[in-house]
Parts: sequence; structure tokens; C-alpha cells
Amino acid sequence: MYRLLKFLARVILLVFRRWEILGKENLPGSGGLIIVSNHVSYWDPVVAICAFDRKVHFMAKSELFDIPLVGYAVRVSGAFPVRRDKSDRKAIRTALALLKQGQVVGVFPEGTRSHSGDLLKPHLGAAMLAIKAGVPMLPVALSGTRGLFGKITVYVGEPIHRSGGEKATKADLEQASDQAMDQIMTLLENRKVS
Repeated sequence: MYRLLKFLARVILLVFRRWEILGKENLPGSGGLIIVSNHVSYWDPVVAICAFDRKVHFMAKSELFDIPLVGYAVRVSGAFPVRRDKSDRKAIRTALALLKQGQVVGVFPEGTRSHSGDLLKPHLGAAMLAIKAGVPMLPVALSGTRGLFGKITVYVGEPIHRSGGEKATKADLEQASDQAMDQIMTLLENRKVS
């Protein structure tokens, strides 16, 4: 069912949204990885999942899993729930297990959709997972995902490798988070001048 839904979503994105993916070669072919992306639309996880051949397991707000049809689609996509009202240890354990298995985990560091389109201050969870699991973060900038019409473009940056492991401080996490968001900003700004 996952492959069928992904195929149909890719067809819709290609035919109706004329989507384009730039920098896809930056996605490592194997090994644990965290995709970090800006978030302005409900389309964003669908676009990010469809942009890559590797399966992306998104952390999704737990409320989505209770909505009929949406909950089913979210589960089939490989997403797993995260509670945003507190530190969700189960979601953290799930993400770390996936990363240690060499899987791709998707995170929106802003924690919610930006209604203005401007990047929001990132939470530290993605950086914490990347450093703890010893995997890179891959910055991805999504453009044009708002609304039902218009071209969607996915800009894939270069992987960010950080070290620190269990000894990483809050300052280390903030620096890694800011680096990822800065790269996403740069990708979006390069779009405007190209």
C-alpha cells in the first residue's frame, strides 16, 4: 500500500504541481540520516517523502493518528507519533532505533507550520537525535507547497556531520540546529536569486 500511495502522490505532484527536485544526489544512499526541513503546509511531509527513493519515517504529531483516513495514510507512510506537549521519550527511542537500523527519519525542527512562511526558531530535537545516533542531518528546503496550485520545488542541501554524542551540550545542540536552519534559509534564498 505504501508504494502505491507514494506512486500516486508522485504522479499528482508531477502532473498538477510540476514539481522539481534539485540536489537529490546529496542524499546518502545508505546509513542512518535525519532529513530536516522547513514546514509551511500540510503538503510538506508528502513532498519530502516522495522526493527520495529511500523511505522517510516522519515524526508526526500524535493527533494526526486519531483522524480517520489521515491516520491510516500517516501510519502507512511509516510515520510515528510524537507528543508535542512534553518530552516524548517513546518517540525519541523510536527515532534512535530507526537511525541505528540505517533508516531515514524526517523532522520539522520548527515543530509546527509557519503561517508567515518565515523560518521559525528550531527546537533542538533533530540535532539531539543526529548527534546521539552519530548520523548526519540533511537540510531540505521546500518551496511552493502552500495552496493547491503552483510549482513545487525541493532543494536538497549537503549533509551536516556533527559529533559530540552523549557529551553534547545544549550549546552544541543549538549550534547544530541553527546550522541546519541556516542552510535551509540559504537554499530558499538562492531560489529567489536564481
